[in-house]
Amino acid sequence: MRKLFVFSAIFASTCMVSIAAMAQRLTSFVDPYIGSGGHGHVFVGANVPFGMVQLGPTEKSRGWDWTSGYHYSDSIIVGFAHLHLSGTGCGDLGDLALLPVNNVQQRDIHFKHNQETVAPGYYRLKTSDVDVELTSTKRVGMHRYTFSGKNGLLRIDLNEGIGDELTAADLRQVDDCTLEGYRKSRGWAPRQEVYFTITFNAPVRLWEPRPGEGIVDLKDTSRPVLVKVALSPVSSEKARQNMMAELPGWDFDQVRRDADAAWERELSRVNIETSNAQDKKIFYTSMYHLMVAPSEFCDVDRQYRGSDGRVYDGDFTNYTTLSLWDTYRAFHPLMTLIYPELQADYAETFIKIFEQQGRLPIWHLWGSETDCMVGSSAVPVLADLALKGFVRNPEQAFNAMKVSQLQDVRSLGLLKQYGYIPYDKEPANETVAKALEYCLDEDGLARLAKKLGHEDDYRYFFDRSRSYKKYFDRDIQFMRALGSNGQFRPEFDPIKVIHRADDYTEGNAWQYTWLVPHDVHGLISLFGGEKQFIKKLDEFFVTEGDMGPEASPDISGFIGQYAHGNEPSHHIIYLYNYAGQPWKAAPKLRYVMRKLYHAEPDGLCGNEDVGQMSAWYILSSLGLYQVEPSGGRFIMGTPLFAKAQVNVGNGKTLQITARNLSDKNIYVQGVRLNGKKYTKTYVDFDVLRQGGTLEFLMGPRPSKWGTAVADRP
Repeated sequence: MRKLFVFSAIFASTCMVSIAAMAQRLTSFVDPYIGSGGHGHVFVGANVPFGMVQLGPTEKSRGWDWTSGYHYSDSIIVGFAHLHLSGTGCGDLGDLALLPVNNVQQRDIHFKHNQETVAPGYYRLKTSDVDVELTSTKRVGMHRYTFSGKNGLLRIDLNEGIGDELTAADLRQVDDCTLEGYRKSRGWAPRQEVYFTITFNAPVRLWEPRPGEGIVDLKDTSRPVLVKVALSPVSSEKARQNMMAELPGWDFDQVRRDADAAWERELSRVNIETSNAQDKKIFYTSMYHLMVAPSEFCDVDRQYRGSDGRVYDGDFTNYTTLSLWDTYRAFHPLMTLIYPELQADYAETFIKIFEQQGRLPIWHLWGSETDCMVGSSAVPVLADLALKGFVRNPEQAFNAMKVSQLQDVRSLGLLKQYGYIPYDKEPANETVAKALEYCLDEDGLARLAKKLGHEDDYRYFFDRSRSYKKYFDRDIQFMRALGSNGQFRPEFDPIKVIHRADDYTEGNAWQYTWLVPHDVHGLISLFGGEKQFIKKLDEFFVTEGDMGPEASPDISGFIGQYAHGNEPSHHIIYLYNYAGQPWKAAPKLRYVMRKLYHAEPDGLCGNEDVGQMSAWYILSSLGLYQVEPSGGRFIMGTPLFAKAQVNVGNGKTLQITARNLSDKNIYVQGVRLNGKKYTKTYVDFDVLRQGGTLEFLMGPRPSKWGTAVADRP
């Protein structure tokens, strides 16, 4: 009897542990600190998926690593602002900062990280003077301040943003409990307008010691002070409407629970099974970072401020923070798979921007064109969406792409004149990077033209998309700058980088020679065949060298000359599949996933870049990656998890399993798709979107899987 009792107790205990593990919320695996140190530049604070508001601590800018307003190395907060970027290489936003203070002279709060609590949808800082709690809805930030004493003030700062310049501001009290106003600024975004309404749970008094700054006398701080701040790109009246629609009440804890539930719902779009707790933390934090932006840029009634500064009534959800040079590579392909319902609105956002500013977005921020980065990266994204069937009016999208690419701006005039971009005619430099980006952009345009039956346009843009061949120096096997005389630039160093002053963008010749993701077999032919291509690719991953003191700090996370910390390298490992040696990709992919992503503040080897670094990890850990920017073929790599269940929309699920997976068994031995043997090393988007099963059989040694010519992408 005693043995039976012991066995029963053990069994019951085991079941309770198992059930508890099953019930553990996915939000508990998110660590918002990951990427807040090093060069990750991620946002830390309270928000909900794709929300307009990013409410969190802002520190005084001390350089490039403070572009999001927060860096883990710092210990001084100057305000809790309502807008932040995440993972960018440039700083902006930081608008409308609130700071609880004890006196009018206080302008900051000193803190330690053990005084902070960070979680999806919630931020807390508890000091000896005040307990600060933050949460949010999409358009409303909510604050709860619990002061240690009976007297407290709230400083409102409209003057300072993150790297911008105030152009106009207004702050006024409209009744005992309500303030409203606006902040207009010029920075990375040349024109930004933020309108707001601030409501308190008790009467307050506002006074302004200087323009653009307010001190709020909270009168009685013996009880928690609750503050709601609603934003709008249109007007303060619209901000009030947003508040009434999203947060009419005062239950802070319920708003926090709702935010957590929103994150839980979106994180559960992909469920992974793994015994490695660190991998799970990295994965779900990557999913979390994926959903900070693009952020909604319209009011609850869908009104928004367009690129021309005018107010529009939308019949779609308008988005902003479009880091397209980064995100066309992995973020947008991943989103087509796990967020199909958002894609039509992404496309409509692009098209409306085209109608308002005369060309598709380059890097759009709060209704304003920054013109940051090279290429026309909205083109491959919009082409991919159209080819996958997400665009409501493909002809309208095609026209926006065509008109944008036939303009003379951003070196396109030189491309039309010469058939390439001569380095001696372009004072802004970076001509090789610009040309290669335009090639892959216009391949997507050509594919859509062909699908729509525009044969002349197809041929024109197809030919332009193959102009990358002009830059290839067959003698030394590198992409090099061409002059107006048709000759390569005489000076050449494949490793050295001079930021913004050489022929490449945040990279070198080693990294840019592979930037032909739309025509990999054409690139292979330039090398003289697969043998020479593989030889050069192998060299790429072992070649060492000093890029020099003027290199971009973005170029980081090295395997030889492969730099995972910046986007131009992200597709390169998968090129082995195209040459029939997919097994060579496996150890490199596993190295990146294991060694270049960590569950700690300095856990990213480069800028998060608005979800791109995380998207690469998510896709690659599932064993998939879309190399060709437009078209929808996902290349197979090496999965990191034994099981993953992916919600692909419309009630369909893609079940990915990896049999015999271990730290040693990283090589694919074979694949079964929906129960049938599958020999190809790629799978089409149209297959994945139907759901089903994708099964990898793993082993400790390379196999012949995917080596046959017919099985290559």
